[in-house]
Amino acid sequence: MAGRFAPSPTGRLHVGNLRTALVAWLAARAAGAAFLVRMEDLDLVTASREHEAEQLAELATLGVDWDGPVVRQSERFDRYESAIAELSAAGLTYECSCTRREIREAAAAPHGGEVAYPGTCRDLSAAERSRRRAGRPPALRLRSPGAQVTVTDAVAGAVTAVPDDVVLRRNDGVPAYNLAVVIDDAAQGVDQVVRGDDLLASAPRQALLQDLLGLPRVAYVHVPLVVGPDGQRLAKRDGAVTLEELGAVPIERIVGALAASLGLVPAGASTANARDLVVTFDVAALVAHGRQPTSLAELQASWA
Repeated sequence: MAGRFAPSPTGRLHVGNLRTALVAWLAARAAGAAFLVRMEDLDLVTASREHEAEQLAELATLGVDWDGPVVRQSERFDRYESAIAELSAAGLTYECSCTRREIREAAAAPHGGEVAYPGTCRDLSAAERSRRRAGRPPALRLRSPGAQVTVTDAVAGAVTAVPDDVVLRRNDGVPAYNLAVVIDDAAQGVDQVVRGDDLLASAPRQALLQDLLGLPRVAYVHVPLVVGPDGQRLAKRDGAVTLEELGAVPIERIVGALAASLGLVPAGASTANARDLVVTFDVAALVAHGRQPTSLAELQASWA
C-alpha cells in the first residue's frame, strides 16, 4: 500500500497545495502505508531543482515526511514511451495537429475551460493527415473506445464519463500528464491517490488508460479546493498564500487551520500538529465535509 503527493516543481507550494499534501500524508500514515513524493517535472522549461528543493523543505516544515527517494518524471521518459509503443501496436493511437483554440472552437467550449477533444483528427485520410502535419508537429492521442468508465471517489462518490481521446505525447515530444501519472502510480505501487478536486474529471481518463495497459486501478480521494477572492482555484496572484509569505504565523496555527477547514479537527481548534492528526484521521470526516471549497479569507481569519 502506498499514497503519494506529486507536485509540479514550478514554484513554491501555496496553502491549497499544502492542505492536499497534508491529507494525502495523513491518509497514508493512518493506514500504515508508505508515503511517496514524486516530482511531476514533465515541463522541462518551467520546472527546476531549485523549486523542487523549496517544495520539499515546505513539506518538511508542515510535518510531512516521505519514504524512499523522490522520483522525477523527467527521468522516466523511457517508461512512458514504452507504454505509448504498446498502445500504438494495438492500434489505439493517432496523430493530432489541432491547436487548443481549434479544439475549443470545435467543441463550442467557453474560453479557458477544459473540454473533451471532439475527434477532429481521429479519422483523417493519410493525405489530410500529412497535410496537417506539415503545418505543425503533431501530438499523439489515444483512440478511446468511446465507452463509459466509472470510478468511485471517497468524497464525490461514483463518477461516470466517456473518456475522450486524451493526449499521450505532446507536440513538443514530451509525454503527457495523464499517461505519466498512470505509469508512475503503477510502477511505485500507489493504490490511493489523494489530490485536488479540480482533477476529478481526469479520473475516468486515467482509469481507462490503466485498463488498456493492464495496470491496477487506484482508490481516489479528491480534496475540496482552496479558492481565491474570485472564487477560482487559489493561485499566486491572490497573494500571501505560501509558507514563506506566512513566515510570522506559527506552523501549528497553519496546520490547525488547514485541518479545521476540512473537518479533521473541531472548527474552534486553533493549533494542530501533523503527527498528532494521524491518530485521529478518518476519511469519513472528509466525506461529511463534502465538496464545498474553502476560501482563502476563511483560512486567513483562522491564523490571524
